[in-house]
Amino acid sequence: MSKRALIVDDSRSARVILSRMLEGYGLEVDSSESAEAALEYLRQARPDVIFMDHLMPGMDGFQAIQAIKGNPDTATIPVIMYTSQEGELYVSQARALGAVGVLPKTVKHADVSRVLYQLRLLPERREARASLQVAQQEGSAAVQIEPVRPSGGELEIAIRNAIAPLLKEHSSEMRRFVLASLEGFARRISSEGKPVPTPAPAEPAVAPPPQPLETQTVMVRQNRWPLAAGVGAIALIPALVLALFLTKELETNKALRGSLTTLQATIDGQQAQLTTLQRSLQSGQTAAVAAAPKADNVTSEVVPYGEAPLSGSRLERLREMLGQLRANNFRGKVKVATFVGEFCLTGNGIEGYSMATDELPVNRCDLVGNPFEDSLPTAQRQSLAFANLLSSLRQDGGVTVEVAHEGRRPSVPYPSADQRARVTAGEWNRIAAQNNRVEFATEPAGS
Repeated sequence: MSKRALIVDDSRSARVILSRMLEGYGLEVDSSESAEAALEYLRQARPDVIFMDHLMPGMDGFQAIQAIKGNPDTATIPVIMYTSQEGELYVSQARALGAVGVLPKTVKHADVSRVLYQLRLLPERREARASLQVAQQEGSAAVQIEPVRPSGGELEIAIRNAIAPLLKEHSSEMRRFVLASLEGFARRISSEGKPVPTPAPAEPAVAPPPQPLETQTVMVRQNRWPLAAGVGAIALIPALVLALFLTKELETNKALRGSLTTLQATIDGQQAQLTTLQRSLQSGQTAAVAAAPKADNVTSEVVPYGEAPLSGSRLERLREMLGQLRANNFRGKVKVATFVGEFCLTGNGIEGYSMATDELPVNRCDLVGNPFEDSLPTAQRQSLAFANLLSSLRQDGGVTVEVAHEGRRPSVPYPSADQRARVTAGEWNRIAAQNNRVEFATEPAGS
């Protein structure tokens, strides 16, 4: 019988990511957008495990755990906190309320499998690994691989590999021809050297008169001419074969040089086109940045992929700005706007996404977007330190902070659709890094 899991989270993307991981292990998954909907679901169904978010509208995750553990019918269901909250203090609080563990929002495949094995919701590891491999193979079969244009060295190797069998076959034919010719000459010479049989005379043969010595020398020399001619022909055959091989090799090399010359010209042309495209992209970006209207009091901070917008160096920049404003007796509002960049990423929804290598073409990216930013609810865009900073401002009263999420509004334009085929992931992500930003602006009171 298959196991069932319940995911309670107000973020749709977070529910989808965790659901795909659990379904990959054969679990049936139900989901709820709020703690109240989850408690209503538990009145009719009993899942084997519950993954609970912490920050949700209405009842939060800790209040939901208290309600689940306070009901005898649902108290035995294991609850896992699925949240971006972290730290030993938070884990201790969650376990004190009845949670069996805490999983981060940037969860890895190994973390989910470890929890499911600990809760005995999965079969033996061998069977799970085998089924996972089959699922990965089926998933990889659906990926379309785009053809890659070969480089100059690869094309030269391909040409040589195509010509090598023809040369080898030609050499074998020439070798057989030479051996057959040598055997023919040998048979001819041996047949000429054999004495011709004469019939037995009826009468006693009369010995011919002795010939002079000069005549015998001439006859010996005449008998040696066929042998010398045969030896000379045999010695000439290897020279002819080598000349033939040399001629073929020269023709082959000439053809290869012609092919390489054509290939080099093609590569040079493509390199020139790529250089022109890069210059046009850079000039277009510069012109767009110069033409973009910005107020004098607007500053911007880049947000690295995978970090919460209102934390880290952005929080320090805001704290420094507020200190300067207080020193100048500023009265008014500080507007903080977050913007999302579209990154070229590789990976999948189960194991997560990461930045693609700089050399990868943009058309071969698995995803162009920002799944980390999309999975963050509004409450998690602000760190705990940022919330404390806002609380201190309320006591002061002279300066207020207004936070707005502006979404995908790039300050630097991305390459157009017809330019993507010649743009790398490194070039694309450098533009996305400038668009993934936080902007700070001041507005005096009464303006």
